[in-house]
Amino acid sequence: MPRALDTLALTGICGVLLVAFYYQFALDELPCPLCALQRVGFIIAGVGLLLNLRAGYSPAHYGLVLLTSVVAGSASLRQIALHVVPGSGSYGSALFGFHFYTWAFVGYGALVVYTGVALLLEGNRPARDLAHDVSRGRSPIAAAVCWLFVALTAANMLAFALECGLGPCPDNPTSYLWWPRGD
Repeated sequence: MPRALDTLALTGICGVLLVAFYYQFALDELPCPLCALQRVGFIIAGVGLLLNLRAGYSPAHYGLVLLTSVVAGSASLRQIALHVVPGSGSYGSALFGFHFYTWAFVGYGALVVYTGVALLLEGNRPARDLAHDVSRGRSPIAAAVCWLFVALTAANMLAFALECGLGPCPDNPTSYLWWPRGD
């Protein structure tokens, strides 16, 4: 059951990254530096879940998810605070009435709760059961989600390089640095 829940959580992170890509490439909304930081946070949290699925359960993997969610959630909260003042505007489109930085904050909160529950559930299992997690047959669905996550991580790194080059990203990006287009 824990492997299925980790697979579901990693699928959710893949969904977040796919929606972000859709808005970036289909709707031409480039991520600002705080948005990019929040995406990287989802990627690092996903690495913790990926490690649980591929290498076996470890509280350290959940610790990575938890710490990343708190730090990246703080970046989301910072961006919410920047745009909460009336007249300050917002950044990017809204999805179901909320901007992505608000959804990111909700997502990180959900990851914190999920991690706490998973640690409570997994903390009661005998060590010998935990050691057998990695040797059990791996689900083809979990394997597919893991490969999708790896592909999305690589695509994000490429997208960040196209947008920012090797330097800092612009505060309000309007075009790609390394992808000239005939606009």
